Amino acid sequence: MLRLLGLAVLLNLLLLLPLWLRFGEIATRWVALEAVLLTALLVVLPAGRLPWLRPLLTVTVLVAVLAGLGDAATHLAFGRSLNLYLDLPLLRSVFHLLEGNLGTWLAWVVSLAALLLVGLIGWVLNRGFRDGQRQATGAAAVPVAALLLVASTALMAAQWHHQRWLPVARAPAMDTLRFQGEQLVETHRAHRDFSARMAAAPTRATALPGLAGRDVLLVFVESYGASAVFDAPFAEVVAPRLDEMAERLATAGLSVATGVLEAPIRGGQSWLAHASALGGLEIDNALWYRLMLASERPTLVDDFRATGHRTLTVMPAITLAWPEGEAYGFDEIHAAADIDYAGPPLNWVTMPDQFTLHHFEQRIRQPREAPLFAQIALISSHAPWTPILPVLDDWDAVGDGSVFHRWADAGEPPDVLWQDMARVRDHYARSLDYALEASARWAEAFVDDDTLLILLGDHPAAPLIIGEEAGFGVPVHVISGDAALLAPFLARGFVAGMRPASDEASAALDALRNWLHEDFGP
Repeated sequence: MLRLLGLAVLLNLLLLLPLWLRFGEIATRWVALEAVLLTALLVVLPAGRLPWLRPLLTVTVLVAVLAGLGDAATHLAFGRSLNLYLDLPLLRSVFHLLEGNLGTWLAWVVSLAALLLVGLIGWVLNRGFRDGQRQATGAAAVPVAALLLVASTALMAAQWHHQRWLPVARAPAMDTLRFQGEQLVETHRAHRDFSARMAAAPTRATALPGLAGRDVLLVFVESYGASAVFDAPFAEVVAPRLDEMAERLATAGLSVATGVLEAPIRGGQSWLAHASALGGLEIDNALWYRLMLASERPTLVDDFRATGHRTLTVMPAITLAWPEGEAYGFDEIHAAADIDYAGPPLNWVTMPDQFTLHHFEQRIRQPREAPLFAQIALISSHAPWTPILPVLDDWDAVGDGSVFHRWADAGEPPDVLWQDMARVRDHYARSLDYALEASARWAEAFVDDDTLLILLGDHPAAPLIIGEEAGFGVPVHVISGDAALLAPFLARGFVAGMRPASDEASAALDALRNWLHEDFGP
């Protein structure tokens, strides 16, 4: 009987843990109906029968618990629910994030420790199901178990129909598995509809004669959300930087218009934001991303090539093979291995933003023989946000990046910093401050009348950092020495200067391509 009670307690804790992590409020959620049902079922069933039942129950409970934990983690990181069909490929990205922050060996140790823990829990559950048989409890327990079995089944049936007869009871495994099943069906239906849209999309690029002969630079600032401009404690650092940038750019003879657009994601998966802006289509999951790239639908890359531009992308965070870049059709791809950087990696960040912009200006943009369309990703404001570098006053001092060796061991290691969430948030704001200052210094020196710079966030930071209530808005700064290029954006609700009027998005990020077509197209 003690083993049976221990199994019931273990099941209850495992099944409720994802809910506690997701919602808190342990006092309102302390009974997992599946724990009662399964324990009672073991007592009622004849001992020694149905040998396949134990592994089936073990696997089902493990899947439900892991899916629940994944859902809680996805909400903290991305502000949305887990979709097993779409999100399993992200496990590889999670490992690479661990590898960049902890090193390869420690990343493997953490991953293997997680697998061993799952295996240990599975072994304990299997032993518990084996020992929780009728012969271990005695016949007297059968009537009580039968009563609990009926009661838990009735309560779960009520919750299946969205009624809760016992306020402190939940059916987390049932809810999780049902939700994932519904998402699977819905995803397949949306897959079919999205494929039909791709098949019906025009396959010819649209030239942009209003931007012919001008460099158009689409520069994404990692994790730069509107909440960083308006919400404490981030605004205390970022807002003064934006004011300083406005003064600096005005002194350089540059005009600025700023608005807010809604990103398709939060917390990560920057490539989905890039795809939305380039493709003119909301891309908020990996399946849509693959389908768009596999289709004949043109993107801004094709549009600018049709306009006579040389097209390229600078992606310092890409350290592996990147077939997606070839699918876009860029004339040139400058990933981490293609950039001659002699400095140190800075945890996950392969190179600081100031070097990325310096390399682009000196090694890629010059000589300016043809108009250029470039997508550039700045990554210094990517988690873990340590160390925070200063911006060098002299661009020539940046050189090959070896100057940054002096900061190789600056700042705290990520595992130390992330023990204090208040300090993590401070470092996040300061990393944005660095990225924006580097961008302003670069624009001040190198943006002219024949350049249209669109400096924008790819997505807000994770809800764990900025809060669940923060939205999906990202600031978009349009900068040029030719004020006429900004007029269409001002007509669409953007405001002069570096500060957006509010954190409310005027449109989705995918509207950017359509706006360029309408304002600068034939």
